[in-house]
Formats: sequence, C-alpha cells, structure tokens
Amino acid sequence: MLVAERAARQRAEAAAAQAQAEAANAVADRSSNEALIAHLKLEIEKLRRQLYGQRSERKERLLDQLELQLEEAEASATEDELAAEEAAKKTQTVRSFTRRRMVRQPFPEDIERERVVIAAPTSCPCCGSAKLSKLGEDVTKTLEIVPRRWKLIETVREKFSCRACQTITQPPAPFHATPRGFIGPRLLATILFDKFGQHIPLNRQSERFRCEGIDLSLSTLADQVGVGVFAGLPLYHLIEAHVLAAERLHGDDTTVPILAKGKTVTGHIWGYVRDDRPFAGPAPPAAVYYASRDRRGEHPVRHLASFTGILQADAYSGFNGLYEVARKPAPITPALCWAHARRQFFELADIAKNARRGRSATAISPIALAAVQRIDALFDIERTINGLSADERRRIRQEKSAPLVAELEAWLHDQRSRLSRSAPVIKPIDYMLKRWSQFSRFIDDGRICLTNNAAERALRGLALGRKAWLFAGSDRGADRAAVMFTLIMTAKLNDVDPQAWLADVFTRIASLPQSRLHELLPWEWKKRALQAAAA
Repeated sequence: MLVAERAARQRAEAAAAQAQAEAANAVADRSSNEALIAHLKLEIEKLRRQLYGQRSERKERLLDQLELQLEEAEASATEDELAAEEAAKKTQTVRSFTRRRMVRQPFPEDIERERVVIAAPTSCPCCGSAKLSKLGEDVTKTLEIVPRRWKLIETVREKFSCRACQTITQPPAPFHATPRGFIGPRLLATILFDKFGQHIPLNRQSERFRCEGIDLSLSTLADQVGVGVFAGLPLYHLIEAHVLAAERLHGDDTTVPILAKGKTVTGHIWGYVRDDRPFAGPAPPAAVYYASRDRRGEHPVRHLASFTGILQADAYSGFNGLYEVARKPAPITPALCWAHARRQFFELADIAKNARRGRSATAISPIALAAVQRIDALFDIERTINGLSADERRRIRQEKSAPLVAELEAWLHDQRSRLSRSAPVIKPIDYMLKRWSQFSRFIDDGRICLTNNAAERALRGLALGRKAWLFAGSDRGADRAAVMFTLIMTAKLNDVDPQAWLADVFTRIASLPQSRLHELLPWEWKKRALQAAAA
C-alpha cells in the first residue's frame, strides 16, 4: 500500500513538474515574442524618422517610450527564459525554452583582439591514449572593455655642436595643439567633443580624469578649451562663408541661459543650416551658429547681411527686416514652415494627449483635425519627391500639390467665416491665411522644403544639452560654444566622426598654409580619407 502511494505521489510530482515546465516555457515564449515585437516597433519607427524626418508633434517622445518598452521586455524575457531552464531541470520530458534573439551586429574589424587558448588535454579521457589529432576548434567571442589608456610621449631633441665653427644644431621643437601646452591633439579633441558634443561639463571631465590617475584641473581644461576653439576659428570662418553662399538656408534659434553678475539671462543660439540634398544639390551640407544675449531682430539682420537667397524659418518678426524690398544688396525671399503651422492645429486635435488630461480635457476640434489631415496629404507628396532635382520637384508639386493648396486656402476662408472670434482654432487659421503667399511659395520653387525641420534638428542637441551644462559661463563662453557647435554639427551632417576629425585638424592645422586650409573641411577631409582607404 505504501509502495503504491509513493509511486502515485511520484507520478503526481512528475506531472506537476512537467506542467510547471510547460507553463514556464509558454511564459518565456510569450515574453520572447513581446521583446521581439518591441524591438521591431522601435526599428520601424527609427526607419520612419530617417526617411520622413522628425514627427514629434504626432507622437510625443515616441522613441523614448519604445526604447523603455524594449528595455523592460528584454529584461522580462531573459528572466522568464532562466525560470524556464530551472523548471525544465526538474523533469526529463520537457526541453527548456530557448529564446529567438535578433542577429547580433558584427564587431568592428579594427577592434583590438585578444586570443585566449584553453590548454587541450594531453591524453584521451576515455582510454588514456596520447595519440590525439586536432579536428578543429570552437571560438567563443566575449566583448570586454579596457579602461582608457594614457600615454606620455617624450620627444627627445638632441643638440650637436660643430667642432669646426662651434655652431650648435638642434631639430625644431614638435608642434603642440596648444601653444606652450602639453595636451596632445587626440586628448584636446576628446575634451572639446565631450564638452560641446556630449555636453559633459569640464568639472565632470576633471573628476573622471582624476579617477583614472591623471590630475587635470578645471582651470587647465578651461585653458585648453580656449586655445582649441581659437585653433578652430579659421575653419569656422570657412564653414560660415560656405553656408552663407547657399541659395537657400534654414534658420532657427533656441534659448541658452548665460551667467551674468550672479544670475542668468536668457541668451540665444542662432543656427543656419545649408542642406541642398532634398533637391539634389551638389554642395555639401553645413551649419553655422551664432550666440547673442537677447532675441532682438538686429541679430539675424547682422548674421545674414550678405545673404540674398531663400530663408526657411518661422514667422518671427525679427526676420522681417531681411524681407524688405529696399534691403541691400537684395531682399531675402521668405518661406514658412508647414510643420510649424500644422503643430498649432495638431495641439487642438491631439486625441491621445486630450485623453490623458482627464476631466480637464477640452473638446477635440473637428476643424483642426480636418486641417491636419489636409496638410498631411501635402506631406505624403513631399516624401515621394525628396532627393529629386528642383525642376522635377516643382513639376510634381504644380501637378499634385497645387490643387490641394488651393482647396485648403478656400476651405480655411470658409471655416474662418463661420467661426466666432473666441474659437481656439481661429489663431492657427489666421496664422496661415495672413502669410499665405509665404506658405504657398514652395509650389513654384523646387528648392524650398515644406518644413524647417533641418534647422530644428540642428538645434535639438543644444536643447537637450542645456540640462547637462545648465548655462554658459559668459557671453564669450556662448560664442565659443557657437564655434564648436558649428564644427561638430557640420562634421555630423557630412557623416564624419567629429572627434576623429578634430584630432586630425589639431594635428595638421598649424602646418598648413592659409591657401590649403580648405583641405581640413569635413567634406574634403572625408573625400581624402576615402581615397586613402581605396589606395
């Protein structure tokens, strides 16, 4: 009787273990699928951003949310997989679930590699024979990190004295990236890129260096930043001239707190971007930045004093002086941003955001929703012509976009006549109708883009960096930031690693004559690097 009960209990425990293992496998399978779905959603959204540009007004912080969902899904899937392995160990009939992971990207070819060979047995563990023959090998790759390596370069210059004439001969001193300095070009590029490209303040860099055994005080780093920015000024002026020679510019600005007499004032960084790629222009893209203590209209008037092309910007009144007919040498042609106008309608038609407001939510405006849908139809056409020539873009726009723009104008006038003055949607309607000629100019000029997103993207890093470095230390500090932002953003626009490029610039710029400085511009530097790699 006891034997039968014991056998029954064992069968029940085995069945329970099997059921538990199968359930754990099912949970792990579901978690794995959820992680895969989250990963694919994130990749799809990234591809959409690359193809169609930023659409933050459509899905606020969508990428951040998707990345957080992927992080949680991956962690949960790993935990469930390990739980399934533990449950499978208790049964002999259920195999543990194995996750289907995404294909890992290959490691760089130039990465440092260390080969560790585990000693092979000298005799057969089965029969003890020493007659072993190698069949092959299995290689397990493990990615590891080595703390940053510091190197002190000692350059020796020997002195010689001539026994015939007593003349002392010695080779010239080596070039330093900073006059009378001791910072190498790669280290100087790292300091500048971390400060202006990664938004890591100098005090945090100094603490990091100290943890690595190198004492570089804040004052020392600040001194090197000043010299490094000064060394990069010639390239800044070359990039500035290249940008202002464009047929069309994107312009925008963002706030930058500037320290002044114990408090901060709201300064501004102005960015102007030359990007002819949407209409297949041959000129390389570039961006130039300026700093100012306020947002008075005199600043863009001074920045664009020599520019006479098309300016894509918002409806900021400070730009109006640039559009005057009597302006010398010629008036600038304005082209307004449809994304900016659409955003005002979208805020009145954002169903998801309105739902989060709960009881304080206002009614969704059907007119604003219809306006968004009509404007989106224009964006759909623009996506199909991005990268075509200016003439081809103009032909397609006049064929497909012009009727939609005419219908939209008539519809806005009709809706405007039916609304009361207190209707919230009146403001975005008037914003467009009062400036309709500047909004519709894109139909007759294939060089004009529908949005000013190029300038907004160029300033996005600054807006994010403000949270890290809090404020610029002075007006001069804001000017230095504008110089470095110009160099770094222009390198990024040309798909050049800013840190590697700056290191090479600091190595070579002092030895190049003025007539050859253009060789260090990011697009020229990239071209020569590709030619050298091909050779």
